[in-house]
Formats: sequence, C-alpha cells, structure tokens
Amino acid sequence: MDRKQRIASRHNGTTSRLNESALRLDRVMERAGIPSSRKEEFLSWAIDSLWKSFNEERMNKRIVIEQEIKNLGIRLPNGTVGKYYQASFRLPSEKVSHVEMTGADELGLVFVMTEDGTCILSGRPSKTNDFNLKLRFRTEGWAEGDPVSEMVIPVAFNPNPRDLWKDIPTDRNIPYYKPDSENGYLKVECGADGSSRKDIVAASRRGRSHAQEGKARDDHFRLFHCDDSDWYIIAVADGAGSAKYSRKGSWVACDTVVSHCKQLLLDNAPFEEAIMAYHNDRQDTDKRNALTRHVYDIVFKGAVKAHEAVSQLASLDETTKPKDFATTLMFAICKKYTFGWFIASFWVGDGAMCIYDETAGTAKLLGTPDEGEFSGQTRFLTMPEVLREKDAVSKRLRMAIVPDFTALFLMTDGVSDPMFETDRNLNDYTRWKEFYNKLKTGFPEDSIGGVDLSDDNESAKDQLLRWLDFWSPGNHDDRTIAILY
Repeated sequence: MDRKQRIASRHNGTTSRLNESALRLDRVMERAGIPSSRKEEFLSWAIDSLWKSFNEERMNKRIVIEQEIKNLGIRLPNGTVGKYYQASFRLPSEKVSHVEMTGADELGLVFVMTEDGTCILSGRPSKTNDFNLKLRFRTEGWAEGDPVSEMVIPVAFNPNPRDLWKDIPTDRNIPYYKPDSENGYLKVECGADGSSRKDIVAASRRGRSHAQEGKARDDHFRLFHCDDSDWYIIAVADGAGSAKYSRKGSWVACDTVVSHCKQLLLDNAPFEEAIMAYHNDRQDTDKRNALTRHVYDIVFKGAVKAHEAVSQLASLDETTKPKDFATTLMFAICKKYTFGWFIASFWVGDGAMCIYDETAGTAKLLGTPDEGEFSGQTRFLTMPEVLREKDAVSKRLRMAIVPDFTALFLMTDGVSDPMFETDRNLNDYTRWKEFYNKLKTGFPEDSIGGVDLSDDNESAKDQLLRWLDFWSPGNHDDRTIAILY
C-alpha cells in the first residue's frame, strides 16, 4: 500500500467513526422525544450551557485557590538598601504553577520557587522606598487564554545608614594636616640562621564622625624593624577628639618613642644579657630587677620623652595648651631569641594591646585600659599625673617572654569598642578568637573581605585598611590597628 492509499484509508476510517457517532446521537435524541426539526437547536443550546457551566466551575476553582493564597497572609519583612536580604513563604505547589514576582528584579532581587512550594526572595536591595511587588501565578487547570492570577505584596527598603554619612575630605590647609587614611607593611627577611621572622602590618582610617564634618584623623601609628639588631618597635596613638590638635600629639608621640627606642636598642649588649639571664632563672629577683631597670630606661623613659615632646608643642603657639595635643599611647618592643620572644610594652589610655596565641589558646593583655572620671572618657599621655603616679611603672609597663604567638595586636578604641564592647571582654580568650576569625574572614554582609595574614603579603595593608571600614552602629571613631604576625 502506497502513501496515498494509507492516507485515504485513514480518512475513510475517520469518516466512518464520525458517521457512527452521529447515528448514535440521533438515536439518543429520538428516545428523548426530541423532534428532528429541533435537533440542531437543542445541540447548540446544550453545548452553550455546558460550556458556560464548565467555565463557571473553573472560575470558581480559581477563585477558591486565589482566596486560599490570600488567607496565607504573606508578609515581607522590611530590608535595608545594600544589605543582604532574604524572605521566604510557602505556596501549595500542587495548586499553582509558573509563579513569579514582578518588580523584584528592578530592585536588585531574585525570586525563585522550589519544588515543595517554598518561595524565596533574596539579594541586596538597590532602591529605597515602599514598593508593591506582584505575585503572579497560574492556578490548577489553567488553559491558554485564561487570565493569570495576581496578588500585591508590599515591601519597604530603608536607606542604608552608611549611605547617610558624608565623606568630606580634610582641608589640606589646616595646621598639622594628615591624610584621612594611612597603612603600612614591613616585610622582615629571614634571619642569618634561616629562621623565619614575623612581619608587621598596620592601617589607620578616619572615623565616620570625623568624615561627616570634614575633620582630620586623630589616630597615628609607627612601625620599625632594625635589621642589625632584629628589634621590632610598634607604636599606636589615639588623639583626643576634644583636643583641637590631637592629630599632631599622636603623631609626635609615636615618632618620639620609636626614635628613642631605636637608639637604645641598636647596640645594647647589657640589655640583651639581662634578658638571657632572666630567662635562665625567672625566679631570681635580682635578675628580674636588673631587666626591669633596662626596660624602664628604654620603654618607660621613651614614654616620658613622648610626654615632654607633646607638651612642648604648646610652646610653639601662645594660644595653645598641652591638653590641645592630648593623645593616648601604646607601644611595644619585641625580639625573637632561641628560647622565644621577649616583649616589653607601655600603655596609657584606652584601646587594647594583646599577645594572641591561637595554638596555646591564650590571650595575654599587656596592661589595663584607662577609664576617665566619666563613662566614655580615658586618660592621656599629656596628663602630668599619669607618669608621676606612685604605681605608674607597675601599672603601665609590662614585659613577657613567650615561646611564640599568632599575633601581637595594638589597636585604638575605634577598633576595640565595636569588637569587644566592654573592657571585661578584653580578658576573654574566646572573644579574641572571634576577633581573629573576623579579621581573617571579613564582613560578607558589608561586602568587606578579610585580611590574609600570610608571610610576605604586602597586599595585607590594603586589605586591612578596607577591613577597618566595617559597619558598627554607634561606633564611628577613628580606627587604627597594628599587627605583628
């Protein structure tokens, strides 16, 4: 049988089946008593009625499903522009299909529905306002030409508080101008014996409260490593926000102690011998006292010189006083020996200075933050009494010998306050571990990456400066941190 014959055969079969159906329909209508003259009229009426009933039933089913979804009481929580947002709700997946949310993409959001009916709206909102998003879906039994169901779902996205802050550059013509940010990195090469050395990274960023008014950064830091003696010197200072020239005070304080310590550490065999003697017999009071005298001459007297240098700034202008240059100060000298690390430090003011050892599970605070007369105040290097107090040496001077450590941190309160919240938490190793992990991982919610504290990574200085831009409500002071790692 050729192709034409097969087509003709199928056509004949179809015609035959239609004729048989027509005959059966005629017999049914005859039994019902429907006259032949009214058959066509009856069929037209029956089809119209059934089609109407069919559509009404489908419409009622659609209305029932729409009402069921409305009764779910879907509500979207408010969000914040630029901050990651996610909201979810669930729909009866067996009753709806082709679900979409129009308007979401215009706000920088993505809408998806999983197989079990879970609907997820997520992303970083790009616009601020109240919006009406439309949830569109097809109900069960939907056919081509049917309308698509819609339901309006309101949502609001608030301005990001970060976007409300201004960033007014500091006027370069002001006295004692300094850049709004600064960072630094010191790569220390391996020793003569091939042993590795720790590197130093630091960064300082003007606080949002200063940037809002175009004021200068008051914090400062200085880093130094002597290749000849292998001594590290790290200094961090926080100029008082209420002192009009504190930016210069912090600058001079850091420079003075680094300069003083450099000179005394370059070739100081008696000090090195005192360290070795104390290490060999830490129970010997005489050896401890001998070492303390060296530390006093190098570290404490360095602080005294810084106090004098900052105070003398006031003599340059008869309209200024020493308190106009008020600043905190913390600094440390460090060196690695065969038996471990020797560290000596000085600290006046708030902030934090700590030897953190992740391997040993320890966090040793190198002093105690100063508290002022009122909450939120502190004490400053420029206050004459801080270095003349009876317990000034024992309170502000520290020395330690440790086998090794993960990092030595020096930071102003612009970092320690949001990270630790209270002075008590500064003595909690768990909080230091959390801080260290946050330093490495960053703040994904603010699109801020972590700091790679690996050997010979100069980009760590830029990573650290970016890290200091983290958001913390109510904490908008200058931020400075130095890390020996």
